[in-house]
Parts: sequence; C-alpha cells; structure tokens
Amino acid sequence: MKRDEASRRVVVIGAGLGGLSAALSLAADGYEVEVFEKNDRPGGKLNVLQTRGFSFDLGPSILTLPQYFERLFERHGRRMADYVTIRTVTPHWRNFFEDGTRIDLFPDPEETVSRNTGLSSDDASDLKAFLAYSKRLYDRAEPAYFDRGLDTLWRMVRFYGLSATLRDFDVFSSMDGGVRRHVRNGYLRSILNYFIKYVGSSPYDAPAVLNLLPHAQFAYGLWYVDGGMYGLARALERLANEVGVRMHLGAEVAGLIPSDGRVTAAELADGTRIEGAQFVCNMEVIPAYTRLLGESQAFLRTLRRFEPACSGLVLHLGTDREYPQLAHHNFFFSRDPKKHFADVFHRRVLPEDPTLYVVAPARTDRSQAPDGCENIKVLPHIPHLQDRRFTAEQYGSLRERVLDKLERMGLPDLRRHIVVEDMWTPEDIERRYYSNRGAIYGVVADRWKNMGLKAPKKSTKYPNLYFVGGSVNPGGGMPMVVLSGQQVRDLIISETKGM
Repeated sequence: MKRDEASRRVVVIGAGLGGLSAALSLAADGYEVEVFEKNDRPGGKLNVLQTRGFSFDLGPSILTLPQYFERLFERHGRRMADYVTIRTVTPHWRNFFEDGTRIDLFPDPEETVSRNTGLSSDDASDLKAFLAYSKRLYDRAEPAYFDRGLDTLWRMVRFYGLSATLRDFDVFSSMDGGVRRHVRNGYLRSILNYFIKYVGSSPYDAPAVLNLLPHAQFAYGLWYVDGGMYGLARALERLANEVGVRMHLGAEVAGLIPSDGRVTAAELADGTRIEGAQFVCNMEVIPAYTRLLGESQAFLRTLRRFEPACSGLVLHLGTDREYPQLAHHNFFFSRDPKKHFADVFHRRVLPEDPTLYVVAPARTDRSQAPDGCENIKVLPHIPHLQDRRFTAEQYGSLRERVLDKLERMGLPDLRRHIVVEDMWTPEDIERRYYSNRGAIYGVVADRWKNMGLKAPKKSTKYPNLYFVGGSVNPGGGMPMVVLSGQQVRDLIISETKGM
C-alpha cells in the first residue's frame, strides 16, 4: 500500500453520534473509514426501546442546532430532509412548580408573558435583556469554540486576548450569577438555570458562558424527529452505508495497541487486530485510557479535572390513559433547587426532592404510544457512580419519591395507570455505553475545576489518537457531540497534509 493511501485509513471506535459524525466527515474527504461498535445498533446513547406498542427514546429527547447534522449530509451532496423529517415543538417547555404555578416557555419573551398569567411586562423586559446577553455569549463563543474547535483556555485567550476573554465571557460569574443579574422573577430564574440540563452540571458551579444555551435553543429552534429521536441514528447509518463507510456492529474493540508512541492497531474482543493510520475513539476519554490502553494512575491523575457529569435514574412509563396537562417537554421543579444541585454535585447523595425532566412525545407524535395512552420518560439527575454504590433499595426509594412528586404536582393516580415500566440506573448506563462512572453527559462543567472546558479532542500522549463525544470539547448534547466529530475531521486533515 502506498504511503498516502495508508495515511488515509481511519479506525473509529464506537458508532455513537460523535463516531458517526467523524466517519461521515472523513469519508467525504476520501478517507477509508471503518467503524466498530460493541452494541447491535448505532447511535450510542441515542437509543430506543419499543414494547407493547410504546416507543421510548432511551437517550436524548431534544434536537437543537440541526444545522450541525445537516452538514453531514451536505458534505456528501445530499439533503437531510430526504432521510429524516424534523418538526419544531412549541411551547419549548412546560414548567410545573410546587405552589401550582405553571409557565410555558416560548422563544419570544412577549409570547411567554402573554401566554402565562402572573408574568408581567417587567418579566418580558428582563427576558429580553437576558436573551440579548445570551446571544452575545453565543456570538463570541462561535468563532473559536464552535468553528475553530479550540480546546484549551490558553488557546482561547490567545485567540481573543486576555481582556476580551475576561470581559466577553463573563468569566467571574457562575451561570446562576448571570441569570440573576438579568432576571428578577424567581420562577424564570429556575427555568433559565435549568438549561444546564444539556450538560448535566450545576448552574451554581458552571461558568456563566453556558448562558449561551438559551440563545442556541431559541434562535435555531427546538425540534422533534418524526417517528422518534432514534430516526436520526437510522438516517446517519443509512448515509454511512451509502457513502462507503464500513460499519461493524456487535464488534467490540477491547484494546488499542501502541508502538513507538503511536497507536498502530485496534484489537477486537475476538482477538482480531485492525490496523490504521488514525484512530478516532467515541468511548469517553478516561474509560478509553483505562480500558483500551491500560494507562497508569499517574497519567490518569493528569485528567482528574475532567470529572464526570451527573447521571440519572431514567424511568420509561407506558400509561393506559393520557395526561393532556403535559406538554411535549416538561419540568417539575424542586422546592429548593439550590439544595437539589448540592445533593447531586457536592453531597453526592440521591436527592430528596429532585427536579424532574418529563417527556411526553405523544403530544407531538401519536405513533409513539397506543391510542388513549402515553409514553412518558422521567429523568431526575443523580450523582455519577461513587466508590460506595447506591443500593437497589435506595434507587427504589427514589423511584417512589419521583412518582409521589408527579402525582402531587399534576399527574393524578399515575401509579395506577402504569402498564409498562422500564428503569435505567447509572450502572446500566455504564454497562451499556462504558461511560465514565455512568455519567450521561460526559464531563461536568465546573468553573473551578475546568472552566467548563472538556478534554482536548487530540490525545496528549498518542499523536494519531483522537476523541469525540461528550467528554471532549465542545461538550455534551447531540449537536455538540456531532460537532466534535467534524472538528476531529478538521484536525486529521490539517495534520495529515503532505504525508
């Protein structure tokens, strides 16, 4: 094989969205790409459960920034709309509070106020001011973090300059601090703080720059995939097969083989070795270095600031009745949000009164549940796996508290109407996806630990090993994971020129 041909052989470990994105992006530039996935279907955490006429999205439930997905199709001269149909969802969220207050969130502040009794013109003014601030953060982050894929604080400072970095990214504030500076209404503060759900962190610890998340959602829309979110994975798999990416499902990579400071091959669980010039790993950074490369504790300590984000106790409930009081996306808020976040991220205990994310996709797509029924996903955030594991009894007690809360706050007799139930614990998430300590969202965003930055996409030890997914920049959530694959494509192309 000629040298230039050999340098264009890429092995991708894992067919999550990051791995698929990297594979498709590189294939569009003529790279020979093979993808190896341990599970029997692609998509990673974008997964699906279908049983007794109910369909549950096991992972992500919201699509934002669809332009990053569209790029994958456009690189190959295709249209995403020919592979999958997406539609906008309104209201974006319905928010339930313990005192009976309900607030529907729309991207237009005036509509949010006009559609919700109890909000005032002052609240509309505050929301406008906050969204202008959110847009400024997004616009400043876009050229370096999203477009260029810069990975470290020092590269960001070199790009923007020190004074501009400190000023334009609200460096000295937390996410909650940025919200409070612009918004006076306590309900709206709780709602805006909970945009942190996209990255599984705490608004009291996360840097204020993450207040760009509302602009990303409101400016570019909140979307649903007809037939269920897993349709995105099916669409990307179909595209990969059409453009020559070689997909191997049920083929677990058990190790990476280094030689002379580079990775030379991936070893499958059956002992087969797959050689390549470049390796792209969709397994999270710390599990990959531990499971696949057996790195020393001394090396792993250099990564300790990339602590895992939170996990969740995920309930999938099929009911024999409808709950029309639910919107497609809902939040049932804790009485004391600050205590809830402290329980999860500082005390590392199962929260007594969690905030609940509740998805009822049959509001938008009746195909997801039998007639007259609901398919409801309930997600309270909980700590990632600790050295001392929570017991089945503790998880069971949390399940009861969750159902009590839902029945109390708007879903009467929920238990009596459950006809299908499936529950995932952090152990299930770790076992299925090899995520770091069962985390759902990759690396925690904490301004004291990592300034909200994730691990770099290029290995600091092996120059031909790259990472994609929620544990590397630009971070967790479907669009950012997909963007990480495109940024890795840019890195590989820039570093293999002239080889």
